[in-house]
Amino acid sequence: MNAGRTIFSQLVGYLPHKEFQKCVARYRGDSNLRGFSCWDQYLAMAFAQLTYRESLRDIEACLRAMRGKLYHMGFRGKVSRSTLADANETHDWRIFADFAQVLIGIARPLYAVDPIGVELAQSLYALDSTTIDLCLSLFPWARFRRHKAAVKITLVQDSIFSELNG
Repeated sequence: MNAGRTIFSQLVGYLPHKEFQKCVARYRGDSNLRGFSCWDQYLAMAFAQLTYRESLRDIEACLRAMRGKLYHMGFRGKVSRSTLADANETHDWRIFADFAQVLIGIARPLYAVDPIGVELAQSLYALDSTTIDLCLSLFPWARFRRHKAAVKITLVQDSIFSELNG
């Protein structure tokens, strides 16, 4: 039996948990706590992202397969589809947006002096877009194709190198 920590818990160990709790306190995220904290929600969504989960059902099935390891991975609440769906509806999204800014603030100086392989006279921007499928009967305003609804999200991120160039 492996007595060491899971890779996921090792990754989570690098996150500034106190900063996350400050973000939660700022928006009173755990004020109506019913067994599933903002931290549990963050861990579930981070796990889903890292393991390419595609739905709440998929997240639940994967985490239930590791039920005995959840506590050691950092989870304190029970992860189920309905609990995760309720958390996604009720927990303030600004908690996670603020925490993302904290993480960006940590990462930005770490790579500010690394060369990008080309000399640029202007700022560098990263562009990305994705399409999120929706149910046409629930979101008729989001018609994407004849029998399908979706929204497209486009992200433009300024470069950490823009500070060096300008």
